[in-house]
Amino acid sequence: MPKQIRLNAFTMNSVGHLSPGLWRHPRDESRRYLDLGYWTGLAATLERGLIDAVFLADVLGVYDVYGGSRDAAVRGGVQLPVNDPLQVIPAMAAVTEHLGFGVTASVSFEHPYPFARRMSTLDHLTRGRIGWNIVTSYLNSGALNLGVSGQEAHDRRYEIAEEYLAVVYKLWERSWDDDAVIADAASGIYADPERVHPIDHVGEFFRVPGIHLSEPSPQRTPFLFQAGASPRGVAFAAAHAENVFVAAPSKRVLAGQVAGLREAVAAAGRDAGRVAVINQQTVIVAETDAEAQRRLEEYLAVASAEGALTLMSGWTGIDFSRLDPDAVLRDQESNAIQSVVRAFSAADPDREWTVREIAEYARIGGDGPVIAGSPETVADALEAWVDETGVDGFNLAAAAVPETWEGVVDLLVPELQRRGRYQTAYRPGTLREKLTGAGPRLDDTHPAARVSIGEPAGNIR
Repeated sequence: MPKQIRLNAFTMNSVGHLSPGLWRHPRDESRRYLDLGYWTGLAATLERGLIDAVFLADVLGVYDVYGGSRDAAVRGGVQLPVNDPLQVIPAMAAVTEHLGFGVTASVSFEHPYPFARRMSTLDHLTRGRIGWNIVTSYLNSGALNLGVSGQEAHDRRYEIAEEYLAVVYKLWERSWDDDAVIADAASGIYADPERVHPIDHVGEFFRVPGIHLSEPSPQRTPFLFQAGASPRGVAFAAAHAENVFVAAPSKRVLAGQVAGLREAVAAAGRDAGRVAVINQQTVIVAETDAEAQRRLEEYLAVASAEGALTLMSGWTGIDFSRLDPDAVLRDQESNAIQSVVRAFSAADPDREWTVREIAEYARIGGDGPVIAGSPETVADALEAWVDETGVDGFNLAAAAVPETWEGVVDLLVPELQRRGRYQTAYRPGTLREKLTGAGPRLDDTHPAARVSIGEPAGNIR
């Protein structure tokens, strides 16, 4: 039986996501991001296409590395303005039954105690369809606006993240027993105090003595996404993630990332087959190849090269405005997303990327590859990516909204189903049950299942 392909819709609560300048296109509706109907309509479309989840990116900061200023981001609507992604989820959940919600939230900028309650609330309101994309953040502007002198060093952020997870795991998994809620009207007892436990966490970064404020939700711990691709990020993902999100620009790079991640998961004592790898991709699907190419050319006509370099500067920590447009990109260290530079440097062993070529590449879909064609052409391409790299599926970013996803739902999904490569119905249950085929809770090999209240962070592994 051919391997099933998983599909998410990748978006942001903003006027622009990964195709800067496309908000100007006459068929793009992303300027409606302030309208609740925009989000409920999107959710209904995605569920009609049996899309696994809407994956909501987020940043708490502005892209101000390019030119040493926020001006390009403000002027071009480059992931700015950007609103809270969590706020739109209950509305989308109300008009759907199965669609999952992967929300990006940083461990760097919010204390774990209130965050744990917010995620439990969403897991209750979505009936167990919430996932958390764990990020450590990379924009220095976000740190400065929260009163921190600057962004922590890359690996130090992961040390903080490890303890952050220890805290939320204790709150979600250990504070309330499964049978703590009695809700006995006759006795007047809603919950048994003996079955609700303070977590008594004392660590290097956090002190949380008390109980979780929310009763156990359907999944307890949300389904866990993670997007780290640096060596430290891979180790973190291997320990914690259930889905790993990558943005490889070529099959060669992706195959190496998939193999490396699976080796790391196995080395962490977990079943590598249960941790899916999802690549960022943009697909432009139309009835014919010619029509899809025409749409792509339309999009490129309004896409912004400056916006693309504004994003790339923020992701890499390299101010591309200071480089010769024809200068070759070299592998450089930075305190932002280290993997982006490495991926472009290694994407093709026979090619060296210039700044100008990166700007052209990243105008549509950011740092992920773009495929344009008929349903047959795009399905052929996605099958090849899966079969040649071992990747499990794709986070599909949009060029024009909702046109890109309507093409996926109405044209691509039926073609993949005809080939036996895509689901024809949702699995029942929570997001974890739908994506893994297992139960609603994390399995026994996951560190959250082994955490104990009162123990330091180092004991969760």
